Amino acid sequence: MGGALWVVLAFSLGASHGILAFGDRDLRVAHGMPDNSGTLDLDLSAMQNAGEGNGMNNAVNSDARSETRREPSLYVVATPIGNMGDLSLRARAVLEQVDRIAAEDTRNTARMLDALGIKKPLMAHHAHNERESAQGVLACLQRGESVALVSDAGTPAVSDPGAVVVRCVAEAGFIVVPVPGASSVLAVVAASGLVDGAFTFRGFLPAKGKNRLEELKNWLACPEPQVLFEAPHRVIQLVDDLESLGMGGRDMCAGRELTKQFETFYRGSGERVFEQVRQDKNAERGEWAWVIGGNPVLNSEAESAQTNADLDTWLTLLLAELPLKTAVAVVVKATGMAKNTVYNRALVLKNDQE
Repeated sequence: MGGALWVVLAFSLGASHGILAFGDRDLRVAHGMPDNSGTLDLDLSAMQNAGEGNGMNNAVNSDARSETRREPSLYVVATPIGNMGDLSLRARAVLEQVDRIAAEDTRNTARMLDALGIKKPLMAHHAHNERESAQGVLACLQRGESVALVSDAGTPAVSDPGAVVVRCVAEAGFIVVPVPGASSVLAVVAASGLVDGAFTFRGFLPAKGKNRLEELKNWLACPEPQVLFEAPHRVIQLVDDLESLGMGGRDMCAGRELTKQFETFYRGSGERVFEQVRQDKNAERGEWAWVIGGNPVLNSEAESAQTNADLDTWLTLLLAELPLKTAVAVVVKATGMAKNTVYNRALVLKNDQE
């Protein structure tokens, strides 16, 4: 058999299969600006020069260099989830350059801008006035003004207000520019040690009622890890719900006050994490982000189904060119699978071909 076919066979039978599905809703600063906030001495030109050394095309990526091309635009700007040091250089530059800022809570945004030494007109954009404020943003763009859209913390339009205005602006023909940044979803995923492929971000559970438990049950039946948020005053209820659903043996990670002074993580089996959260005297301070391991039964079944599909594909290909015993030997050597398993499957496929 040719070397190229051998390489392809070995790779295909050993390949992992998964899709990355995640969302990004970020935690709010529950008590105003955190203790470790402060102004930053940012040098945008230094950032651009460093980027050029890494092969980045800043003539395209720099908002400062493409003002004439991009104005007027809506900039969807991610803000820190707790530590002001996480505000990107680009985000600060955009906030300094736009004509006005649409904020989920103008008071929180005003405190952030004061810390940065930035003064801009603010307009309210929150869950209760999205359609009205979208028209206000459109009016600004039509006057030739640029607008930054921010939430209290993290990324607008992801489990936060913003999707309506972004859609309206895009449909009206104006440019929407994402300015990514800190993410509590990715922060807890990275710190959990439980995700090495696909995961699903769920956001917040319903506050109460049968829908809450049913929705949680459905999430936990999935094979990939689940990422979710919970409010501080409902975190003990979440622990009780998970325990009632028999999640004590599931691996998980619970994080509180992400990127802030009192950032805390609990990792291990559900039983261990439940106990740690219940013993945490500050459990009801600051929102929580959880990563819960996927359903191990479905993971095993999915892997088995994929293995069988790959085995059939390559046995069918090899049996068309090689004797049965030779085809079986090739697959066994490439995969390490049990010879009897491969041989029995090869017999079935051989009979189907005849």
